[in-house]
Amino acid sequence: MKRLILITFIVISTVSQSYAGGAWVYGKNEGYFKIAENMIRSPYFFDGDGNVVDIPTISLYTTSLYAEYGLGKNFNVIAYAPFFVRSTLNKVVFNQSGDSIEGEELNAFGDSQLAFKYGWNQDKPIVFAVSLVLGLPLGSSEVSSEKILQTGDGEFNQMIRFDASHSFYPAPFYVSAYTAFNNRTKDFSDDFRLGGEFGYAGSKLIAILKVQSVQSLYNGVPNGQSNSEGSMFGNNIEYVSITPELNYLMSDTFGISASAGFALAAKNQLASPNFSFGLFYQL
Repeated sequence: MKRLILITFIVISTVSQSYAGGAWVYGKNEGYFKIAENMIRSPYFFDGDGNVVDIPTISLYTTSLYAEYGLGKNFNVIAYAPFFVRSTLNKVVFNQSGDSIEGEELNAFGDSQLAFKYGWNQDKPIVFAVSLVLGLPLGSSEVSSEKILQTGDGEFNQMIRFDASHSFYPAPFYVSAYTAFNNRTKDFSDDFRLGGEFGYAGSKLIAILKVQSVQSLYNGVPNGQSNSEGSMFGNNIEYVSITPELNYLMSDTFGISASAGFALAAKNQLASPNFSFGLFYQL
């Protein structure tokens, strides 16, 4: 069971929502910790109609800490802190006129998360969990005509998430699915989320395939508070993504992971793969 719990907490999702999947929970005084580097670099952007348009190349590099710790038999507390986020905008030079627009860079703390997760049915074939995820606006969200780079959206959001998972033990496979509702403040639209993952767990190698969808309810201000073209933190963000991940266990407690996220369709998001590399430790 402890190996199976480890499997479900290896993945950290996209920079806008970094919450590990699965309905298993850690026992009291057990936990999982990860340091990760997330990278996306793109000269393309999914506009509000889902079309891919050219933009000056934007890059986002996020160094983060993730921690999950069991406060009780079925109750976990989760924290995600992107403690160093570097965002850059390339210089633009116009061929005909020779005029240029200077590039830009921003180094700052990012929007963080604090979550509380309660699991039940943990000794049954299908396990369940419900979580309250709080999005903390600790990043830089300033937007103006001279400054479009951000490390957060400036709004406090609250998400309720429900997970269900099943292990095919003794076969080395498992499946998980989740649904969630995310309430966003400051005139941002709320959104609805669905996702699932299928995993294989060998003695050392763990392979995971995740699929998730975020759909806006379009109940906020039409253009949001920070809907600059090229922003990762705008309003009415939507996507359907697929993320393969490989994890290697170097010991019973330490491991490494790597993943690449691809958007099959999206709105108001950068249109390039999202790569992540990390080191994790299980207490």
